[in-house]
Amino acid sequence: MEKEDALSEALRLAIDPPGTVSVDALRELARDDDANEWDIATTAEHLGLNPHTLRYYERIGLVQVDRDSAGHRVYDAASVRRLVFLTRMRVSGMSISDLRRYIDLVDSGEDTVPERREMLLEHRDTLRAQIAQLQLSLAATEYKIATYQEGPLP
Repeated sequence: MEKEDALSEALRLAIDPPGTVSVDALRELARDDDANEWDIATTAEHLGLNPHTLRYYERIGLVQVDRDSAGHRVYDAASVRRLVFLTRMRVSGMSISDLRRYIDLVDSGEDTVPERREMLLEHRDTLRAQIAQLQLSLAATEYKIATYQEGPLP
């Protein structure tokens, strides 16, 4: 592969990496089905979290979870949707304090929508800048890998 082809492929991979998250996968996590409830183990498994993390989020007030007659946590669709959002925001680098602020605003009602939107717009701008830097880093890595496939260069 020529160097220019290698660079083009590296840039393509940086922009459209294989194995990206599909919208369908996110919808599955979001649980539109209000009929089912999950226990903590099932919820943790579906979200890729540790049950201790779910308990922590509950303890600090990020999510409210009902209990069944035996006292076990029962996660309904609304709590799972909130946890999906919290999980994605944590993975994206949003701090716990910012999440707490955001959830306090959500729980305060519709009057806080402009402030919530502003928080998310700022976070989006931060993510876009980070993604641009990561894509450039990925492209450089892909390019270097491609050059090694042709043999080491001085």
